[in-house]
Amino acid sequence: MLKRTLGWVALCGWLIAGSGSLQAHHSLAGVYDMKGDKELSGTVTSVKFSNPHGALALDVKNADGTSTEWVMTLGSATALAQRGIGKTGPNALHTGDNIKVKFLPAKDGAPLGFLKSVTMPDGRVIQISAGNPND
Repeated sequence: MLKRTLGWVALCGWLIAGSGSLQAHHSLAGVYDMKGDKELSGTVTSVKFSNPHGALALDVKNADGTSTEWVMTLGSATALAQRGIGKTGPNALHTGDNIKVKFLPAKDGAPLGFLKSVTMPDGRVIQISAGNPND
């Protein structure tokens, strides 16, 4: 009986510890400046639709003529598909597209952001996320 009880206590402890790290993984406030919306224009260099988060890479031209690759974190492939965003269709992003993005910037100043919206080459604005990684 004592072994069974200790086994249940250990299992519950393991589950609680695991759920804390899962929540920490999804904390936007730990990585991104939640008050600092920014906008950039650039050329799409790659788009990856994967779970738990996709990624959009942009080549952004700097004022001095150099360029910087920015990586935008997206929601899950499933959440994007629910918004009509995928590899094909009217809301598809393609390598070489010139777009404008609105995003939450990384706190540490790295060229990284959590994507909120995209202005497509034809001028349409596609809302990606309101700031929740599960959106």
